Amino acid sequence: MKELMAFIAGRLVEHPDRIEVNLQEEGDTVTVELRVAQEDLGKVIGKQGRTARAMRAVLAASMAGDGKRARLEIVE
Repeated sequence: MKELMAFIAGRLVEHPDRIEVNLQEEGDTVTVELRVAQEDLGKVIGKQGRTARAMRAVLAASMAGDGKRARLEIVE
């Protein structure tokens, strides 16, 4: 899932070399922290958050078989 988020974000941003993805597991919740360059933040979030919402949907679908919940946090 870490590689999946990096792949998707890498296709959206101008500086794919500055992408960082970290995973944190707490109980049945997996938090994926996505860091991109400041100037690429808008591209990852998208208009009215649509791109971020789509990424969250893909993440949730990838975790559906594991019985865990997934959260995506986009940070500066």
